[in-house]
Amino acid sequence: MILQYNLQFFAKDGPGGEKTEPATEKKLRDARKEGQVAKSREVANGLGILCLFLILKFYVGTMGTRFWEMFHTSYNSIPETLTFWGGNMPQSEIRLLFNELLAGILLIIAPVLLIGFVVAFLADVMQAKWKVTGKPLKPKFSKLNPIKGFKKIFSANALVELLKSVAKIGVLVYIAYSYLQDKGTLLFSLYDMPLMQAIALAGETVTDLGIRIAAVYMLIALADYIYQKFKFSQDMRMTKQEIKDEFKQAEGDPQIKGRIRQKMREASQRRMMQDLPRADVVITNPTHYAVAIQYDPDVADAPLVLAKGADHLAARIKEIARENHIEIVENKPLARMLYANVDVGQMVPPELYQAVAEVLAFVYKLQGKI
Repeated sequence: MILQYNLQFFAKDGPGGEKTEPATEKKLRDARKEGQVAKSREVANGLGILCLFLILKFYVGTMGTRFWEMFHTSYNSIPETLTFWGGNMPQSEIRLLFNELLAGILLIIAPVLLIGFVVAFLADVMQAKWKVTGKPLKPKFSKLNPIKGFKKIFSANALVELLKSVAKIGVLVYIAYSYLQDKGTLLFSLYDMPLMQAIALAGETVTDLGIRIAAVYMLIALADYIYQKFKFSQDMRMTKQEIKDEFKQAEGDPQIKGRIRQKMREASQRRMMQDLPRADVVITNPTHYAVAIQYDPDVADAPLVLAKGADHLAARIKEIARENHIEIVENKPLARMLYANVDVGQMVPPELYQAVAEVLAFVYKLQGKI
């Protein structure tokens, strides 16, 4: 008993073999349409944190002043209202005051929110360029597969993400601890400072620490971006069979294209054989090449090649020529030159006029036309 094995199924990545080939442009375009790009979330997070603390450093004073003025104005309006209404503030007045406070807060923090949005948007555009797609938002029932979920939890990628998170937290905690340790004496004196001075010192400490953390975070983000690019490149790799299948889809099956070309050659040969009886002469090698020539001043200014062929096709051309009483003339150099340089349906080039004219003159003399 003979057992047949499909060794392809023992390959590392299953049918098709191991994924050793770089991704093609088509696969990268298709992946981009699906929303799969090399992108690090840490870049957007790092830029967002850095911009946030830079804004706070230069804008926090203005924010504090505007918050204080808004609180002072709102607080001063409450006693007048309470006195006017006999100690009870109507619900409509409370709602109006709340809306004014909410609008004021939004106006104060609007620049921070706007800059944060712009920074996050630019961070994604810089990494993956501008490409809008809604496919990642479409529900996929395959994501509900519990087996695939467990595989993701215990995958190598999950382990890398865990180690990255632990390292990131450790680095940031160390930076915060070393910075605050140097500021320890100054921070312990906050209780002895006036309120506004203490608030200013606390704000300066927080913003300076935040900028330091964000700067280090950007280095982490850069390393993560390089890793994500490498990982994406590895994930997109293809097997040799996948590249062959893609080529077949894009260019067509080579076997089918070969059959189409064969059919076209056969159709061309049939038309060539149909035109052959109109030839004036067939010039031969004599065994390897045969070229049929027609000269009709009403059709073309120079002699035309009606048919040509080598070996078996040359023998067939000579056979049809005999059946139609067409003269066959042996001229080895001329036959080779015509076969190699003139396609069927084309006129003889000027450099061969004289040689072809001599053959035609010989044929016409035999036929008594001259």
